[in-house]
Amino acid sequence: MATTADFRNGLCLEFNNDLYTIVEFQHVKPGKGPAFVRTKLRNIKSGRVIDNTFTSGVTITTARIEKREFQFLYKDEDGFNFMETETFEQFNLDEKLVPQADLLKDGQNVSVLVHAETETILSVELPQYVELRVTYTEPGLKGDTSTSPSKPATVETGATIKVPLFIENDELIRVNTNTYEYDSRVKEGR
Repeated sequence: MATTADFRNGLCLEFNNDLYTIVEFQHVKPGKGPAFVRTKLRNIKSGRVIDNTFTSGVTITTARIEKREFQFLYKDEDGFNFMETETFEQFNLDEKLVPQADLLKDGQNVSVLVHAETETILSVELPQYVELRVTYTEPGLKGDTSTSPSKPATVETGATIKVPLFIENDELIRVNTNTYEYDSRVKEGR
């Protein structure tokens, strides 16, 4: 149990029978009336952000969430199979817990949010950038920059990313997992 005085960014709390993290908060003391705390809360399962106002001093229930390192093994008809890197225990997760599944490749390390009291896996977070090999893209034509200086490219996981015209088949590129945008080329052998 905690109060609004304990609010900080990243604090996880139980609210409306669901788990939320505080994205931002602001204590407000108006000239008239009681003080209150204005917050933005992100739903851990859906990622949706809501605004909520708490009366100052109200009691809230906090939840302990842990971030653990997992390694993606493979996908089968039952879902996505991961292994915890510390205990080597394997877990099969449903596709709805893996938001950017089309950027996930075998052997990749991810962070998994786990509810500490119930040991329930809440969601999978990919790193901000992943390195993927381009498996197919049309050749770029010289001087073809009048309409769009980018072209679609299919990467090894099956996702389609917009890349600059100079990117060719079999190149290794860096992709932002939040925006699905090309970031840069990756030099081989580093």
